[in-house]
Amino acid sequence: MPFWRLYYHLVLGTKNREPFIDGELEQQLFPYLVAKAVEMESHVLAINGWVDHVHIVISIPPKYSISELVKRLKGASSHDFEGLWWQRGYGALSIGQRQLSVAVAYVENQKVHHAQKTTIVWLEREEDEDKADDGSIHEERGVYEADIPF
Repeated sequence: MPFWRLYYHLVLGTKNREPFIDGELEQQLFPYLVAKAVEMESHVLAINGWVDHVHIVISIPPKYSISELVKRLKGASSHDFEGLWWQRGYGALSIGQRQLSVAVAYVENQKVHHAQKTTIVWLEREEDEDKADDGSIHEERGVYEADIPF
């Protein structure tokens, strides 16, 4: 078995950012997504979200691609939960061990961040607004907090 430590912050948005995820659906959806991730030997460190998206901090083994895992999570949940539709893309950020606790805390506090309007815009947006003409992504500050040493 190879040694690996690969951490990601995934963001899955609902189709057209419609508010499909109410409290009742969330109580079933989050454990369901965790179980599907476990089937792919992945470990969910945090999962939470808002009415129109889900954040997941996850460790994925190298034998699976991020896109493969996301396809499975979104496809299975859309099939098994009537009325749940996902947008075509997803957000994925790699996380180092030193950023892990910050990412987990951010995800665990999603509802507080949305209620108090303290979300990190870079993690909540729908499109890649920072894309340059050459397709590369530019960010001026650290994703989680500019003053946190990474």
